[in-house]
Amino acid sequence: MDHAEPAEPSVLARLRQESGPSALYERLAATHDPDELAELLTAPGQPLWARELVAYRLGLAGDRRAFEALVLLLNHRDPARCASAAEALSRLGDPRTARAAAALATNELRVAYALHPVRLLTALRAPESVPALVTTLQRRLGPHDPYRRVALACVEGLAALGDPRARPVLQRALAHPALAEAAMVALARIPEQRGA
Repeated sequence: MDHAEPAEPSVLARLRQESGPSALYERLAATHDPDELAELLTAPGQPLWARELVAYRLGLAGDRRAFEALVLLLNHRDPARCASAAEALSRLGDPRTARAAAALATNELRVAYALHPVRLLTALRAPESVPALVTTLQRRLGPHDPYRRVALACVEGLAALGDPRARPVLQRALAHPALAEAAMVALARIPEQRGA
C-alpha cells in the first residue's frame, strides 16, 4: 500500500470520533500492511467503524479484497458510510462494481438508500450506468413518490452521461416540478439523433 492515496481526512475524522479512544483505531489508521487490514475484514466481532476504515483504506489502495465489504456499506442506512463506500469503490477498479451498484440502485426494497449507488453509477460511466439510471428514474415518476433526491440524482446522472437512450424518461420527468429544470438541462446535453 505504499503508493495508495491517503484516506480522506473527513472520513478518518468521522471514524475516529465514532471509535472513541481506541488503540485499534490508531493501529488500523497507521498501518501500511494490506494483509493486516484485509485480515480484519473477516475477523469476527469487529466494530462496524473498524470494518469501514479497513474497507475504505483497502479500496483507495485498489485492493479488491475490500469489494464485498464496500458493497455492503454502499447500501447502509447511514449516508456517511454510503458516501465513503462509493468513493472507495470508484477508485477500486473492480469490474464487478458497476453491476453491484446497478443492482442496489434498482432494488425497490432498498430505494431509500439508492442515492449513493446512483451517483456511483454516474461516476463509473459503465455500460450498466444508463440502463440502471433510466430504470430507477422511471420508478420515481409516480405521483406521490417520496424519493425525489434519488430521482434528481438520476436526472443529473443522465445529464452527465448524455446518452440518447435517456431521452424518453427525461421527457416524462419534465412533468414533475421538482425535476423539470434538471430534466431540461439533461435533454439539452443529449445529442440529436440524425438519420435512421
